[in-house]
Amino acid sequence: MSRSPEATKSTSEPRRLICVGDPKTLPGDVDPDRVILVDTSVAVVDELSEPSVNGVWIARDQFPQLTELRGIAQSASMLRDMPEGVALLDSDVRVLWANRRLAHWSGRPEDEVTGVNFYELLANPEIMGPDFCPFHTALATGEESTSTLQTDGNRYYQVHAAPIVQPNYSRQLIVTVSDITDEILQQQKLAAIHHAGRELADLRPTEIFMMEVDERIDLLKENIRHYLNDLLNFEVIEIRLLEHTTGNLVPLLSVGIDQDAADRQLYAHPQGNGITGYVAASGMSYVCQDVENDPLFIPGANNSKSSITAPLILHDQVLGTINVESPDPSAFSDSDLQFLEIFARDVAFALNTLELLVAQKANTAQQSCDAIHSAVALPVDEILNDAVNVMEGYIGHSPEVVDRLRRILQNARDIKQTIQQIGQKMTPLEAVPAGVQSPQHAMLRGKRVLVVDADGQVREDAHQLLEKYGCVVETAHKGDEAVLMVRGSGGADSYDVIISDIRLPDYSGYQLMRRLGEIMERVPMVLMTGFGYDPGHSIVKARQAGLHPKCVLFKPFRLDQLIDVIRTILEIDQRPLGEQPETDE
Repeated sequence: MSRSPEATKSTSEPRRLICVGDPKTLPGDVDPDRVILVDTSVAVVDELSEPSVNGVWIARDQFPQLTELRGIAQSASMLRDMPEGVALLDSDVRVLWANRRLAHWSGRPEDEVTGVNFYELLANPEIMGPDFCPFHTALATGEESTSTLQTDGNRYYQVHAAPIVQPNYSRQLIVTVSDITDEILQQQKLAAIHHAGRELADLRPTEIFMMEVDERIDLLKENIRHYLNDLLNFEVIEIRLLEHTTGNLVPLLSVGIDQDAADRQLYAHPQGNGITGYVAASGMSYVCQDVENDPLFIPGANNSKSSITAPLILHDQVLGTINVESPDPSAFSDSDLQFLEIFARDVAFALNTLELLVAQKANTAQQSCDAIHSAVALPVDEILNDAVNVMEGYIGHSPEVVDRLRRILQNARDIKQTIQQIGQKMTPLEAVPAGVQSPQHAMLRGKRVLVVDADGQVREDAHQLLEKYGCVVETAHKGDEAVLMVRGSGGADSYDVIISDIRLPDYSGYQLMRRLGEIMERVPMVLMTGFGYDPGHSIVKARQAGLHPKCVLFKPFRLDQLIDVIRTILEIDQRPLGEQPETDE
């Protein structure tokens, strides 16, 4: 016989005894009214849940069940101490037995959970599904059922109900309960981050044209700060954007960062540029759990003890970095890294969207300016041609008329330059075609170019192609007009480059070069021709007279060839007069 030590103690309240087998085998001093008779060892575990039970008596002929009972008792002990909640429910969803974990979650003592409705045990939580009647479904169908419960304390539990398959217990359920609060909250946080990311990039057409570029950038920065602080609870934040041409990491947003650290120049390089430079160079996130022992860390805030840095990546290209710091060591978990990386992708997408919108607006403005300029460029050239032609007749005869004509010339040129400057001002660097802002093209800005050709399309193309690079372009139909343009525009210092067709209505290209040589100390000449078309050997004669071998364009010419020839002329012009140009092809 197995007996609890308390069975022999005298108590104020009657204690009860479980008997397995024939009750006649019980000692004679046992009160029959205090005996609970069961016929199987399985039933012992159910009865042991009663607080008044003081022990178990097993008849000798029931000893073969002792091993089974011990196994059941051991299982019951394991269930009692499991980290998950476990309960046995009757058909009315009342608790017949519950383990310690479920009692703990209910906030009740273990001896007060028996007989309580399961939902009342968890303070009547909200059933979130997918099965809104999981216990009744399991009882009615004999199949297992699962659902999620939410309590008033914002805790989330997943319950799994399984009916007992033994015939004598067909109206009872075994219920397991798991605390999935962290999982649910993480899902909610991920959803909130994705929503925040969509909000970052959600710039509606009405907002685009109502706000200036700087205003939209400020709005984006404020939204980023808001979501990082309020949603992810990051208080020390720094975002830098990568200049791909220089590798410089330019500060975009700094919150809680020391000013000296915010102004620090960093480059996308794995060494000597802190964690930010390493992340920008490698494209990989970096978690620093202890700043004092991390060789890469350069502090952004005086009290930083740990940090996370993630790259801003779009289409496998690093756009910049986002860095958060904490005053606590090892403050960031894997979830924090996951959240920051997700948000970093949304920030990269938003920055790209904003850049595209900026470029789109700038492109629209540039197209408008180009259309206006295209409409006035050739007519203004006509005014210039007519004005210098008229002025030629008054030189030496009427200084007042000549001065007035010079003002007309200057005003006409100012009109073109003003339109060009407005277009450049309204076009930010991001909207300018690739290569335009490279150092090798910087020397073209502000250079004056005269194009001489009877073909109006060639003159118009010259305006469109060269003025994108900041050149000041003027045109003439024939040689005499070109000579007057040079003479009326300051002679030797009038134009940096003169591009002429080899066959003009009045001169050959070589003859124009000779005429201009009478009024210019060095003629910055470029000749244009169709392939193999030079009946007067104009190019050969011009080369013999000093034309640089590279200063020939063959129609139809490509933009890169045109730019290369102009650069050649400008480089020659920077040499001393006595220095001979290169003659190799």
